[in-house]
Amino acid sequence: MEKRAACDHSIDDLLARRWSPRAFSERAVDAETVCSLLEAARWAPSCFNEQPWSFIVATKENPEAFSKLLGCLREANQIWARQAPVLMVAVAKAAFDHNGKPNRHSGHDVGLAVENLMLQAVSMGLFAHAMAGFDAGRVREAYGVPEGHDPLVAIALGYPGDPGMLPDDLKERETAPRERKPLMRFVFGRFWGNSWEGLRENRP
Repeated sequence: MEKRAACDHSIDDLLARRWSPRAFSERAVDAETVCSLLEAARWAPSCFNEQPWSFIVATKENPEAFSKLLGCLREANQIWARQAPVLMVAVAKAAFDHNGKPNRHSGHDVGLAVENLMLQAVSMGLFAHAMAGFDAGRVREAYGVPEGHDPLVAIALGYPGDPGMLPDDLKERETAPRERKPLMRFVFGRFWGNSWEGLRENRP
């Protein structure tokens, strides 16, 4: 199933095709493919090139490891994420390596790495769904995540599946049109809340 973005302005097809499904196929994702996705994450930009990301990965190839990571998700997400063949948690390092000072950009940089991973997935016929609904404390305990590292986002990943397999409420969300705020609401020019003049000149 595709849910291409209904764009007001031209963007790359890869970006238009990226979305966050909940219906995943049982088709396995081989280790080499997962490594390609993580390689894409590796080459994301970061402040001072600190690369403050780490990834915890579990696949259904190892049911025990998969169950362990699945158990860190909120129950509402476990309902559908258990169908995905790959689960991950992205972790942000809170301080710079080079001076030990707080890195207030670490969450941003991990987000860039995750987006790289997501776009690489789309290019390979896969999709990823990032989740805030997980227990960071449980991740810390289960995996021995050290102090100064923050479990930031969980990710379900795999090949697209049939929305009909989802519960009715999730099926409705899966098939609903995608929506985004218009640029006029968040792109400002001379003053906060005053839309950039380029938008007014190029309104679709």
